[in-house]
Amino acid sequence: MDNRIPAVPQRNGLLLRRLTALVCMVAASTVFTAASKIEPAQPKTQEEASASNASSGVHEINLLIEKYAKSIDEADPILASEVWWNSPEVSFIHPLGHEHGFEQIKQNVYKHLMGDMFSERKLSPHDVSVHVYGDAAWAEFYWDFAAKVRKDGSPITTHGRETQVYWKLGGRWRLVHVHYSALPVMAERSGM
Repeated sequence: MDNRIPAVPQRNGLLLRRLTALVCMVAASTVFTAASKIEPAQPKTQEEASASNASSGVHEINLLIEKYAKSIDEADPILASEVWWNSPEVSFIHPLGHEHGFEQIKQNVYKHLMGDMFSERKLSPHDVSVHVYGDAAWAEFYWDFAAKVRKDGSPITTHGRETQVYWKLGGRWRLVHVHYSALPVMAERSGM
């Protein structure tokens, strides 16, 4: 049996070249189409770009809130430094005080309040709502806090609400302000 490829007549050669060119064009188009499906679509308008950035910011801030809760659970100022902006301009308002600057927050919230007062802590944020506007954002949520008092091991459970303010610095979101309070206890017929 002869395995040689037969010679292609001139007329069939032109057809073969055209068919090869067409196959190459289709293959290139298929590669382009497949590649364009892999790459994320670019926003077409300013509104779409803003919405995309806001959506990304909401996701990033939700992750920071999870890390913030973990930093409280562990009374860990090092983990907190991955969430907070390390600046004297940040603040933290809570029922026992008003801290100014990250150094005060580390000492008075993480070390004294969370670390010295409680032997165990569990902060559980829920109903989180994040609002992003350019390089500024705020989050609001409710929380449940369960802990053991260090001096006698007694359990404590509180419930509250919190507002956090974030600022995008150097391409990263950072916590710049917290204000939290326990949920109000309403006496019967107390009005508001």
